[in-house]
Amino acid sequence: MNCFLKAIDELNIKPEDYIAVSGIGCSSRVPGYLYCDSLHTTHGRPIAFATGIKIARPDKHVVVFTGDGDLAAIGGNHFIHGCRRNIDLTVICINNNIYGMTGGQVSPTTPYGKKATTAPYGCIENSMDLCKLAIAAGATYVARWTTAHPIQLVKSIKKGIQKKGFSFIEVVSQCPTYYGRFNISRKPADMIKFLKENSIHINKAKNMSEEELSGKIVVGEFLEIEKPEFIDELHKLIEKMKE
Repeated sequence: MNCFLKAIDELNIKPEDYIAVSGIGCSSRVPGYLYCDSLHTTHGRPIAFATGIKIARPDKHVVVFTGDGDLAAIGGNHFIHGCRRNIDLTVICINNNIYGMTGGQVSPTTPYGKKATTAPYGCIENSMDLCKLAIAAGATYVARWTTAHPIQLVKSIKKGIQKKGFSFIEVVSQCPTYYGRFNISRKPADMIKFLKENSIHINKAKNMSEEELSGKIVVGEFLEIEKPEFIDELHKLIEKMKE
């Protein structure tokens, strides 16, 4: 949240010029602490609600705050089609690799072999790479950082907000209460240290083998392209229908 507010301040965006939308989860409490219009929606549906807001008020910056469970599990369908439509939204996913609010269950991003309340002997499912999914589905700006990379994160949030199209920013975050206690450490400082020491920039990762990258967090900007945006295409259609 600190990084987001810094980005908003540096872009000189006034509270009345942006709208924050969230679903359900630890991360979804963020809009409640922001001085702006906000919408706290149902589980997995923030992108759907944000789409409606952006269509109705294309003059506003619409930012979605979501988590790995909210976005990738129950909200996976909306995530894919938000990217596909390339609607002008900035989606910030705070990924702590677990369901932190509801008891520490396995989420779609829980790494293979890591423990959770529903996987006391280790997760046997393959984890989902949210950035790869966003790229494949059609997003125009995709980046990943951790909470140990605040300077880089601020820059990416600024880029995402200014980008015309669907921007996806994944923020790998600590959850000392569950993920940390089961797998790393229950101390927040230890988890921040872990995130920092196990992050590999994409430029370096390109020259590393799959074995070398095992257990590492690849960070950086993965995609920045230009393509037709949904709202612009919608307005073109409306004008065509008037002819």
